[in-house]
Amino acid sequence: MSANGNHTLGLRIQISFPGFHLDVDEKLNLRGVTGLFGPSGGGKSTLLRVIAGLETNIDGRVSFDGNVWQDVTAFLPACERPVGYVFQDARLFSHLTVEGNLLFAANRSLGGGIALAEAVAAMGLEPLMHRSVEALSGGERQRVAIARTLLTNPQLLLLDEPLAALDVKRKREILPYIEDLPERFGIPAIYVSHAVDEIARLADNVVLLEAGRIVATGSVEKVLNRDVPQVNEMEFEAVSILRVSVVEHLPELHLLRVDHKGQTLTVPAANRATEGESLRLSIHSGDVVLSTDSPTGLSVRNVLTGTVTSIGEDSDGAFAAVGVDVDGAIIKAQLTRHAVHELKLAEGSNVYVLLKTASFDRDI
Repeated sequence: MSANGNHTLGLRIQISFPGFHLDVDEKLNLRGVTGLFGPSGGGKSTLLRVIAGLETNIDGRVSFDGNVWQDVTAFLPACERPVGYVFQDARLFSHLTVEGNLLFAANRSLGGGIALAEAVAAMGLEPLMHRSVEALSGGERQRVAIARTLLTNPQLLLLDEPLAALDVKRKREILPYIEDLPERFGIPAIYVSHAVDEIARLADNVVLLEAGRIVATGSVEKVLNRDVPQVNEMEFEAVSILRVSVVEHLPELHLLRVDHKGQTLTVPAANRATEGESLRLSIHSGDVVLSTDSPTGLSVRNVLTGTVTSIGEDSDGAFAAVGVDVDGAIIKAQLTRHAVHELKLAEGSNVYVLLKTASFDRDI
């Protein structure tokens, strides 16, 4: 670990399966949460398994902070790598209570790391300790699984779509716990998902993996705010990231007033937000409305000004993806091709960007 808290993961690997080839040559600086993101079948889980030492039939090299985990001369087995792995399914011991599952991990660790009480508090498990794991909800089971993984004292936490089987309500319950882990324990995490909402909320940096190859790396803003690709290139709705600072609470309205480089918005109140604090908003392209005239008489409260930077039309469909520069941040809008032509939009067009306050409710 370097003095500034970063860790370095070196990957130079190739692995093949029938109909699929993973080819990665990258050095990743890990701090906070790194989102491993991309379409289904792109190789995300395979890459995570390689890092964990669960795939042996590979060519190449894996190293962490200068320590070689595998190369042509050596292979460190999964049980000896300082890695904590959280799977899609919790894989708890069904015959044990929550406490029993956690004690099993704590008793097998070498000590000197995260204490049982710390892991329990971090994942909010105090009321569940004497419950049978069979009586837990899916979200509760994953919280136990993460706490159990923390008790193995990992230097790197790998989370393989841990929320994939949960409904929206359960996801919202568990996200704050995952969000706090890297800062609370100083352990970097690689979080695999093809759900852009999760990546937008959790990730500090993103690795975009498509068809077995890394096609982009960088901050969550840089990768998710990339200039607009052709519509339907990816299987998820485009999301843009907007960094704002809290200006004031409006408690009687349950809203916050926030600022983005002199332009203000109102968003649903976050209880933990304080004045001056930085927040990260994610904006779905389908929630964005563009206007070439100053809008009046609308219920939409958030109106920003910007300049069109790119237009990508779906030649086989009705839609177009439009990128708008709003004071240095690219906000992406999904419009019909008809609307683009009727509004006479082109690169350099000045537009108003309309955002419904309700569209931020899922992100705060």
